[in-house]
Amino acid sequence: MTRTLASALAITIALAAPVSAPVSAQAPTAAAASAAENPAREALWQLFRDSDEATLKRNPIQALFRGDMRYADRLGDYITDAYYAAEREAGTSDLKRLEAIDRSKLDATDRIAYDVFKWQSQENLKGLTPEILALTAVRPLNHFSGIHTFYPSFASATGGAPFATVADYENNLKRHQEFVTFIDRAVGRFREGMASGVVETKLTINNVIDQLATQLAQPPEQSPFYTPVEKFPEGIAAADQTRLKAEYRAMIADKIYPAYKQLHDFLKAEYLPVARDQVGLSAMKGGPVLYAQLIETTTTLPLKAEDIHALGLSEVKRIHTEMEKVRAEVGFKGTLGEFFQHLRTDPKLQPESREWLTKRYFEIGKTVDAKVPDYFSTVPKSPLDIRPYEPFREKHEAGGSYMPGTPDGTRAGIFYFNAYDLPSRTTPGMTTLYLHEGAPGHHFQISLAQENEALPSFMRFGGNTAYVEGWALYSETLGFPMGFYEDPYQRFGTLSDEMLRAMRLVVDTGLHSKGWTRDQAIEYMLANSDMGKTDATAEVERYIAIPSQALAYKIGAMKIQELRAKAEKTLGPKFDIRDFHAQVLMTGALPLAVLETKIENWITAKK
Repeated sequence: MTRTLASALAITIALAAPVSAPVSAQAPTAAAASAAENPAREALWQLFRDSDEATLKRNPIQALFRGDMRYADRLGDYITDAYYAAEREAGTSDLKRLEAIDRSKLDATDRIAYDVFKWQSQENLKGLTPEILALTAVRPLNHFSGIHTFYPSFASATGGAPFATVADYENNLKRHQEFVTFIDRAVGRFREGMASGVVETKLTINNVIDQLATQLAQPPEQSPFYTPVEKFPEGIAAADQTRLKAEYRAMIADKIYPAYKQLHDFLKAEYLPVARDQVGLSAMKGGPVLYAQLIETTTTLPLKAEDIHALGLSEVKRIHTEMEKVRAEVGFKGTLGEFFQHLRTDPKLQPESREWLTKRYFEIGKTVDAKVPDYFSTVPKSPLDIRPYEPFREKHEAGGSYMPGTPDGTRAGIFYFNAYDLPSRTTPGMTTLYLHEGAPGHHFQISLAQENEALPSFMRFGGNTAYVEGWALYSETLGFPMGFYEDPYQRFGTLSDEMLRAMRLVVDTGLHSKGWTRDQAIEYMLANSDMGKTDATAEVERYIAIPSQALAYKIGAMKIQELRAKAEKTLGPKFDIRDFHAQVLMTGALPLAVLETKIENWITAKK
């Protein structure tokens, strides 16, 4: 999964994934320059620029993620009433201006931009109604999507924050102060939820308490917040280094840790006793309404939980049939369930160490790179780094994730993999995971959009979960024609990952619309896949924490596969896989209905 787009992903993603960025901070694009030739286009692009600029002022950390330093001394006033009001006012104003523009006077590319901006603005406003905020704002963080884990990683020496000058270091301290304020603000929001009866689950809160305790147990000098002053770049004077080391340690010991302790103690003593025992949204006050809204925003389609559940069951059955073929091919004599257990426990299929995993992923990357030109006409300029999750957060993380770099390539994109509890992990899915998180998955999709200066900034940097995760899952299937799944165990690995996405349709809807328990969901995943207990537990607890996000993968991938099949059938020998991929990728992350219209128009034009 991506840690930046995935649009409607709660606060970690909300902080890291801007809806837009300032065109004014960049060189004028050809599209913007030609806008003056068409009044409708001029009005549209002016709206994009104005909205971009205002968005960054309200969301300063979003600017920082793209290398825009104008607001680098601020973190933002997230989760305040004023912030939500400003977001709502901006969205309403943007829509009013958009609707005054004659869409029929725009060319095909600008009509796509118009439609994406309209959809995005409307969906943002749906999440900002008083009714929805009463269900979301009062649950400001959880173990999977929370600033208490996102921010330490971001502010570390290897995260997204810049550390090239003394000003960078000092701005980081200023952001730390706002982070401390945010933690206090989060306690206040939790209290509001206690008063209204809208509370998180005991499971989620226990995990947050564990995460906070893990960080508090580290001496300040071992905290990720301290890593920037362990090694300074050239050009920073010795006196400044000495001063900054003292200031960073004091900030951690005297402000950040006390804030963590305040949150930890409040959650343990006051909030946990009133938190929900039932894990699904169906058991939360207002939960069914919220889940319906989340499904629409996440999938970008008007789908119902019941239909998604049925689709998941159908896909699980289909993939089981393919798995049985692999079991027979390798000569395993037992049942499919026994084959799952064999895969979980065979020492030959377990990774040796963190170092071994890192080396192997780099080897996979080189193999993939050699095949890329046959499938893609354009590749990202941005490099890709590979590293394990930091120990302070690995226990509750997914098997892997991606954090984008900067558009100019000065900060590489990062593929994170999970090295926690290595005996529970297996190697057959490594190629699939790399294709998903790295190339040509998230790294290609996000980087190519960011680097395309012909797009308005909200399309370069924004996104929606169904497209972003759908593309990444679709990318896994490219391993078949690329020749990566000729080994039956690697082929089973990709089937296992596809099974995971199918099970997510069943489990997410089971948890949040059918009253499934945590243990029921875990048992379902263990019975239908070769997942280990550690991974299955982390997956289920993730679905509990961020409802609907897990639905996006399969829904998005199936739409892209459907559009490719239609293009192949209609165009015949005129079909070029590189052209198709360019059509899907080069206008950023589109809502699925907009993507479908675009591809259908491309097919018609290419006949």
